[in-house]
Amino acid sequence: MEFAIVDIETTGGNSKFGGITEIAILIHDGAEIKETFQTLLNPQQRIPDYITGLTGIDNAMVQDAPLFEEVAEQIWEMLAGRVFVAHQVNFDFSFIREAFLALDRDFSPSKLCTVRLSRKAFPGLRSYGLGRICEHLRIPIEARHRAMGDAKATAILFDQVIKKQPEVVYELVKGKKALRFLPPNFPSHRFEQIPTECGVYYMLDSNSRVVYVGKAINIQERFRSHFSGDSTLVQKQALKAVVADLKWELTGTEFMALLLETLEIKRIWPKFNAAIKRPSQLWGLYSYQDGNGFTRFQIAKVRKNNPPLEFFFNQEEARLFLKDAVDNYQLCSKLTGIRSVPCATVQDDRCEGACRSAISPGSYNAKAQSFIENIQASKKGIQICTPGRTPDEVAACVFEGGILKYYGYFESEESVDFSQMKAVPSHPETAYVLRQFLPKFSTEQIKIIAQTVSPSYELPLGF
Repeated sequence: MEFAIVDIETTGGNSKFGGITEIAILIHDGAEIKETFQTLLNPQQRIPDYITGLTGIDNAMVQDAPLFEEVAEQIWEMLAGRVFVAHQVNFDFSFIREAFLALDRDFSPSKLCTVRLSRKAFPGLRSYGLGRICEHLRIPIEARHRAMGDAKATAILFDQVIKKQPEVVYELVKGKKALRFLPPNFPSHRFEQIPTECGVYYMLDSNSRVVYVGKAINIQERFRSHFSGDSTLVQKQALKAVVADLKWELTGTEFMALLLETLEIKRIWPKFNAAIKRPSQLWGLYSYQDGNGFTRFQIAKVRKNNPPLEFFFNQEEARLFLKDAVDNYQLCSKLTGIRSVPCATVQDDRCEGACRSAISPGSYNAKAQSFIENIQASKKGIQICTPGRTPDEVAACVFEGGILKYYGYFESEESVDFSQMKAVPSHPETAYVLRQFLPKFSTEQIKIIAQTVSPSYELPLGF
């Protein structure tokens, strides 16, 4: 186990609005310091005079210093996988967490506070501020209120404790690991049992009632993420207070997880799941031929007596669907309406030149027609096979009119048997899942079927 001992200087006390002006990190392997890092940072905001008076860091000093994002990768590599140690740890951690969140990175390490550590190792002192505890233990501080000076003093304090009373350090670290992401009523041993595979998970309260249903590519990591990050959110705190157990159903693929999640939310209506709402205005995908004979696509609001190829909740959803089609069917971004200028203007090498008539309409339209036929096929009775929960298994789904009707898991595509499938209620929301993944399926995965039989009704876990 390694420890990253951290100290920062900032423009103020609020991590939501303040910025970091200096950071120092010392890596301790439990025996000695192995690596150090220190730099001033440009906080991209003015440093108040009273902060300059405290730290000695003024606006001129940080004017040419790097931005956090410029050294973020180096800082991440030093902190990742190590216990985050600081004096008043939540202060330093909150600023660094906010800086990483601004870069869309979730920073949630194990934390250890040397204030709490000192209270256990040296009980009975009047003050556990860094200056006072260092004075009591005769630890020198080379530069008070500068990142490296305070970090070195914190490192000496930490070193004294871990060498004389290592059990104090490791007991606190162990406790922090559990408390960092687990709800108070959730047993720690249960977390280790949560799979890291793809599937649907069910959060339960102390009475075994389902309070939340979700899907994840990695169930364990997704469960952890529910209770990390900004813990002040009311909804997150309320959920954390009631969760006492977790059950799950592995699905093999994200496609199957999304379908099952949709079905289970509609069936159970858990307390903490937002309702699946339908929009009042639908958008549609239309096709037509332009004056040069090329098939074009257009996204527009759905009007009466003008049925589209496909329906969408909103315009952005339709654009994402078309973007997938551009990649999977080698369509032209301009002719699909994704961009307004010819593809050569932006040096898009995926385009074969349809937007500048470099290929024949017939050659291009064949690919566009394949896309259209795939959409039309999804409105018929179709069977889709995807990888299963193990390498020796396939998942089979049957859709009628674009809506999921049956699903099951089998040894191979040849062994798919409708009578052994699970029947599910017809929910239009499953059509949106199909549409999202349809451009990603190969023609070999989609099979048009004439009719189905009616298997017995069943859903997983028996809630």
